[in-house]
Amino acid sequence: MAEGGKIDPMHQFQVQTIWDGFSIGGQQIAFTNSALWMCITVVVLWVFMLGGMRNQLVPGRWQMAVEGATRFIDNMLSANVGPEGKRYVPFVFSLFMFILFANMLGLLPLGVVGVHPFTFTSHFTVTGVLAILSFSIVLIVGFWRHGLHFFSLFVPHGTPVWLLWLIPFIELVSFMVRPFSLALRLFVAMMAGHVLLEVLSGFIINGGNAGLGIGLGVGIPSFILMIGICALEVLVSAIQAYVFALLTSLYINDAVNLH
Repeated sequence: MAEGGKIDPMHQFQVQTIWDGFSIGGQQIAFTNSALWMCITVVVLWVFMLGGMRNQLVPGRWQMAVEGATRFIDNMLSANVGPEGKRYVPFVFSLFMFILFANMLGLLPLGVVGVHPFTFTSHFTVTGVLAILSFSIVLIVGFWRHGLHFFSLFVPHGTPVWLLWLIPFIELVSFMVRPFSLALRLFVAMMAGHVLLEVLSGFIINGGNAGLGIGLGVGIPSFILMIGICALEVLVSAIQAYVFALLTSLYINDAVNLH
């Protein structure tokens, strides 16, 4: 957003109310631009999956893309969890694809037609909910399979007796920090990239307003750098979705197999 020649790189992260919604217990439940793009992400993902589930004898590119993504997550869970990892494929696959599509949709240059994408994964509240969901699955699986024996996760095999007063505490803190680090990693990566793109676009706009010489000297390098950053952001979007799914599968492995 530009006002008086100033570019506010944080304006793109502002949650705006689209519909006031309703009130529950004095708390206003509104439909925001963040919720709108979550719905758009779900619809686009549903269309993607629907188009790729045709079960054709000779699969087309669309079906191959869906089957390839499913196989990718299946192989990840098989490698990290073992044979029992297959039962968690639907959850991890949904998590991976939702984050991937959310990140990618937020990078679309729809501003040229007056539509401003909202990257809701750049909000810690959203990534935090996703991380808590993954952490909850790990806790449910761990206690369902092992009962109170699940607490043995905090006492690694081979721990010296004289360290039993310290190691479980360190392991517990490390375990409880997992959802925070999981959410923070995705949030920071997506927010930083979008802020950088906004700053570079500000250089181009302000350089053009300053005159032809400064506009060419500042605008052209900034524009070239923006192209490179955009390509990097596409890569980061995919990597962050992969890292989130990978760490979730590793945490599930701890719950299933302990250590």
